[in-house]
Amino acid sequence: MANYDLILRGGTVVNHDGEGIRDVAVKDGKIAAIGDLHDEDAGEIIDCTGLHVLPGVIDTQVHFREPGAEHKENLAAGSKGAVLGGVTGVFEMPNTNPLTTDAPAINDKLDRAKGRMWCDHAFYVGATHDNAVNLPELEMLPGVCGVKIFMGASTGNLLVPDDEGVEHVLSHGRRRVAIHSEDEAILRANKELAREGDWTSHPEVRSAAAALRCTERLIGIARKVARRIHVLHISTADELPILAANKDIATCEVTPQHLTLEGPEAYERLKGRAQMNPPVRDARHREGLWGGLQAGLFDVVGSDHAPHTLEEKAKSYPASPSGMPGVQTLVPIMLNHVAEGRLTLQRFVDLTSHGANRVFGIAGKGRLAIGYDADITVVDLKAKRTISDAAMANVSGWTPFDGMEVTGWPKGTIIRGQRVMWEDEVIGEPIGAPIKFQETLEPA
Repeated sequence: MANYDLILRGGTVVNHDGEGIRDVAVKDGKIAAIGDLHDEDAGEIIDCTGLHVLPGVIDTQVHFREPGAEHKENLAAGSKGAVLGGVTGVFEMPNTNPLTTDAPAINDKLDRAKGRMWCDHAFYVGATHDNAVNLPELEMLPGVCGVKIFMGASTGNLLVPDDEGVEHVLSHGRRRVAIHSEDEAILRANKELAREGDWTSHPEVRSAAAALRCTERLIGIARKVARRIHVLHISTADELPILAANKDIATCEVTPQHLTLEGPEAYERLKGRAQMNPPVRDARHREGLWGGLQAGLFDVVGSDHAPHTLEEKAKSYPASPSGMPGVQTLVPIMLNHVAEGRLTLQRFVDLTSHGANRVFGIAGKGRLAIGYDADITVVDLKAKRTISDAAMANVSGWTPFDGMEVTGWPKGTIIRGQRVMWEDEVIGEPIGAPIKFQETLEPA
């Protein structure tokens, strides 16, 4: 009788123990053994010779647009893109319609995800001026990864631009709060800087000063109320010193887009496809972000996957919307940086698995270790591929990296011991389930 359900044999395992050729065994959806298992048997054995076996990649910032904007993206297509890209888990954002700001909205998303999402998932609850007092209860609900504040770049109730409002939100609850940090007053004052049809003016409208000013304000408020925060999609070199000086209270994220694309070239080449908030910036900022990454400042890489249709993106600036797809390309883009020597594979794992585990207190995920869920991303570091719009699963059907040649590609995605993608093909039916967190574990 087989000892295990699955053995990944002969791959190069990259985890807390370093990097080396080892076998990985799975039993009942958990990692059961790591080492030389050539004498062991399993119901399924996958030959991983020549491949690298990594902890499952977790994308902690995606916008899957459901409910309310399914013509751009939905939970099924977005999560299919995730597993095609080697991503085993996602955290989804609350700026849907209706907004994810109360228990019924959270439960609705969980219900929509059941039987439709290919990867494991959790949802942010959006903070507003009105629901702050309810956040201690809302952040503890099953399937919730935490609270999200939009200090800029949002509309309606989700926008909390004032210090008093942010302090009110941060004073309620105890889990780490994720924040979009752009100063709304500066953004509004800068609107006149937008040049019709000229996307190179986007970083002027959404200036580096707006990001820096908001992050300075945010850090001060977080210190005042002693609340842990997570600052999303850092785009400026200017914010790095203040983030470095406050690592005890503030974690932070960087995106593949801000590390890879550069203005003004990206705007001239891609036009609306390069538009996101906060913006892709010039060489000084991109180089600054790489310096911060290599110095260990960033805790996670998140894609900020936020599709709009190509028709919407073709509108003339500033009428064109901000946001671009990214969950399916996160792994190949970052592996290409590994191939080109800007990033070690160990640091890739730290940013895409271990970091999410640490920052958000994920229960049983984010490490390739005994007793953890058997969430595994298998990659071929030597594979040379060209990213294309045609291969994208997102409803809007495009990527800003169309035509880019990369070295390094996801070979397989395994979630709780089940192969859900292998060699660019999804397998079986969607098995995605809510992710659990250490701070919200329920009694048995």
